[in-house]
Amino acid sequence: MEDTGQSLTIGSVAKAAEVGVETIRFYEREGLIAEPPRRASGYRQYPPQTVRRVRFIRRAKDLGFTLKEVGELLSLRVDPSTACPDVREMTRAKIQHIEQRIAELSRMREVLERLARACRGRGPTSECPILDLLDQE
Repeated sequence: MEDTGQSLTIGSVAKAAEVGVETIRFYEREGLIAEPPRRASGYRQYPPQTVRRVRFIRRAKDLGFTLKEVGELLSLRVDPSTACPDVREMTRAKIQHIEQRIAELSRMREVLERLARACRGRGPTSECPILDLLDQE
């Protein structure tokens, strides 16, 4: 959406950014987008660039960045003292975190597969090897 100088309602921003209205309100509460002024009618008047910011937040979240990290990325974008290497460093840290998470998930899958193979798939739950293992101290 181009900056036409016109203000948008929360519904228009949500629709253009392909998120729900509650998402816009949530991002406001989290400080990721500024709470806009209200019209005399009481409706919020969002500047058109809000759509771009919400899309940025959504894309960053889709790539695994936390809301805190998204806030940091947004700050880096407007801070004249930062440079591209700062963003690259955050991205490399996120990659490392994802690789650690993949390793954890792989271990979890292996354990669950072993448990599933140990279960006969019949009988009472009091004899279930999966529940027995989860119940161990």
